[in-house]
Amino acid sequence: MMKSFIQSGRLEVIDANGKRHVFEGNPGPKVVMRLTDKKLYRDLVFKSEIAAAEAYMDGTMTFEEGSSLRDFLHLFSINRLSLAAYPLQKIIRKITMLTRRKQQSNRVGQAQQNVAHHYDLGNEFYKLFLDENMLYSCAYFANDDDSLEQAQRNKLRLIAAKLNLQPKQKILDIGCGWGDMALYLASMEDVNVVGVTLSTEQQQLATERASKLGLSNRVEFRLQDYRDVEEKFDRIVSVGMFEHVGVSHYDEYFAKLNDLMPDDGLALIHSIGHMSPPGMASKFMRKYIFPGAYSPALSEVFDSVERNSLWCLDLEFLRVHYADTLMHWESRFQENRQKVEEMYDERFARMWEFYLISAEAMFRTGSQLVFHMQLSRKRDAAPLTRDYMVDTQRQYQQVEARKLPAL
Repeated sequence: MMKSFIQSGRLEVIDANGKRHVFEGNPGPKVVMRLTDKKLYRDLVFKSEIAAAEAYMDGTMTFEEGSSLRDFLHLFSINRLSLAAYPLQKIIRKITMLTRRKQQSNRVGQAQQNVAHHYDLGNEFYKLFLDENMLYSCAYFANDDDSLEQAQRNKLRLIAAKLNLQPKQKILDIGCGWGDMALYLASMEDVNVVGVTLSTEQQQLATERASKLGLSNRVEFRLQDYRDVEEKFDRIVSVGMFEHVGVSHYDEYFAKLNDLMPDDGLALIHSIGHMSPPGMASKFMRKYIFPGAYSPALSEVFDSVERNSLWCLDLEFLRVHYADTLMHWESRFQENRQKVEEMYDERFARMWEFYLISAEAMFRTGSQLVFHMQLSRKRDAAPLTRDYMVDTQRQYQQVEARKLPAL
């Protein structure tokens, strides 16, 4: 399998007895890996990704001679299709796909447990590597030299422009995080925003931020499942939440959006997806990082959008922006790694290293992408050309100069 796997680059494996094995394909990156546990030989065949992750977390897989985890995950990513094509891996994948529905379960109640697993690690932890406004989703790098803070504001401005806001409108932010999307909208326009989250930590900090900015009269943050929201909204925005819905809940999600909007309402979904056929989240991500999460193929999303009689008015893909975002996060994480170890432990720090670097590889050389999907019940709920998006972004830049801190 290893000979079949490495089609580009060179992987040298030093086994538990100190013997060196070389697997080499076309010219490419070189990685030297040491395995100190013989049990890994079998595990790396039958459960490749999570075995590699856990081995790195436990220190039984290390890298030598100038190579690193980043080098290994890059080598893995550029050779992933040859590994997936290996006959035994095809069989394992087919068997695993049988449990796909259970993997993505996000029933009411269970969804809150899944969210708490990740987002209630503590606000102080996330402050170590996110931008100063704590946006935990793909940024938008309009220029190569944009800082993370600038790129995150670019993202807020782009999404706000696509919502085509009008004075006195009521906005719902599904999965509002620490509140920056909702606070930005209320800063740009005379609108009222309700943000809902399942994370206690996020809801508390978002509420504090609204109070400090003097926006509590127009921005409310609730600890609530979006499925329990009853009132109508002119606009709905959801950033980085759709990945936690699960394919079996898509009809429920889009039916709820349809129900919450008037005929001329607009919804803007910002979500991770992938350009390959339907699949499943990695076992490592499901077990350690995002229980119940899944980044869909577009075919799975459109299937449900169509069944729920929604018009897709606009669709945009952000291709490598998340790779660049993750690169910034990982760099800041490394700068604060000692603090992470003090807050948790070395194994936790290694787990997050593996997550951040592997996720970057998926967006830079893998099949992952981010999409913006603008939806409505009417075909003409938004202007018929995209000019308004550009015009509004320019307008908001001027408002930012007056109302928001400089970056």
